Amino acid sequence: MARRGWLWVAFALVHGFVAVAGYQLPHAPMGDVYLVYEPWSGCALGLMDYCGASGREIVGITEPWVYPILALVPMLAAWLFEAAVSYTPAWAIVVTLVDAVAFAVLLSDARSRGRAIAAAFWLTFMVALGPVGLYRLEGITVPLAIMGCLWLIPRPWLASALLAVGTWIKVWPAALLAAAVVAVRRRLAIVGGAVAVSAATIAAVLALGGGRYLFGFITDQTGRGLQIEAPVSAVYLWFSALDVFDSQVYYSSDLLTFQVTGPGVDAVIAVMTPLLAASVLALLLLGLWGVRRGAHSVRLFPAPAFALVLAFIVVNKVGSPQYMTWIVAPLVYGLVVDRATWMRPAAFAVATGLLTQIVYPIYYNFLMTDHPAWGVVALLTVRNLALVALFVWAIIHLARVARGGRPGSAGRVSSLRGSTSVVERSSS
Repeated sequence: MARRGWLWVAFALVHGFVAVAGYQLPHAPMGDVYLVYEPWSGCALGLMDYCGASGREIVGITEPWVYPILALVPMLAAWLFEAAVSYTPAWAIVVTLVDAVAFAVLLSDARSRGRAIAAAFWLTFMVALGPVGLYRLEGITVPLAIMGCLWLIPRPWLASALLAVGTWIKVWPAALLAAAVVAVRRRLAIVGGAVAVSAATIAAVLALGGGRYLFGFITDQTGRGLQIEAPVSAVYLWFSALDVFDSQVYYSSDLLTFQVTGPGVDAVIAVMTPLLAASVLALLLLGLWGVRRGAHSVRLFPAPAFALVLAFIVVNKVGSPQYMTWIVAPLVYGLVVDRATWMRPAAFAVATGLLTQIVYPIYYNFLMTDHPAWGVVALLTVRNLALVALFVWAIIHLARVARGGRPGSAGRVSSLRGSTSVVERSSS
């Protein structure tokens, strides 16, 4: 069997394994699907008995919502299979189908060893992170982001549209769009595709009468506290674990998350959003410096994309285990165009994903207490330090690419030449 055939076999096995693991592991890693996705979408369709006096509530239209409005689309799509298998496995089917499309795009060049390695990395990461990556909205946005990254050079309008759709589902692909605007030469196409999708989305929401809730997901995020998985929360977790400084973990019923409190927590909360904005700006300026120095789009794009996505994770007061999937798209693209450079961070990312799964869902009950177990806090701290290490590597790599460094091995040159030829053809 050809290499691509074996990868498709692995694709089926991995998705089946991860889907079943969601039912076997503790703390219901697929809980968001049946606890919130199903009721939200069911009420939008008028299929539930508890959806207000009218019998129908559409989140983001008639009700405030934590997510951008297009997040409702995959939730509604799962109902296409619900009658046959029930809602939760129907969600897994929808995610698997979207993954399959992205996987096919990734393997479109059967001769590319970089694409095969990138595909193997994606599947390995899925196993390492576990079912939380499948049973969350990230299961939809990651394949959209992968296709968007791969098509940025040859099909920038389509790529931008896909990334914009992803942004209107879960915001984080905006980091990839920002990196593309900086690094890709056909900026008008990148901006145009995103504007077209956004304009159509906004027009649809306004036509349905949901204008006042259109950007509610932004204000909701800025008002949140320190979530326990966020790297910035590590100090308070240790304080809580050691029962010092009046620090503890508590459950936010409004946001359905566990957060931390302790001395100076309000000041930390207040500074995190401006710090994230400053980090994003600095990374974008570093990318623009690379453009001015003549860095090639193919080599430049994955550097700010990876750094910006990691900034969204590391310099953030909110942190959930599924956020780890955000790093997959830039790593996949990096492996396609320059595998020698991106193999090490990809391997490190897999280890980081595995640490995340050990913490959630396997030992998460030891964190969900006023004073969490110090051993699990230590595991989470190691995971967070690994993320910080990846972030530092990303910044250093971005600086090197921006400075105009060239690949130093034949393998890297070969991979880059293949991508460069695509650039030349698409620009003619």
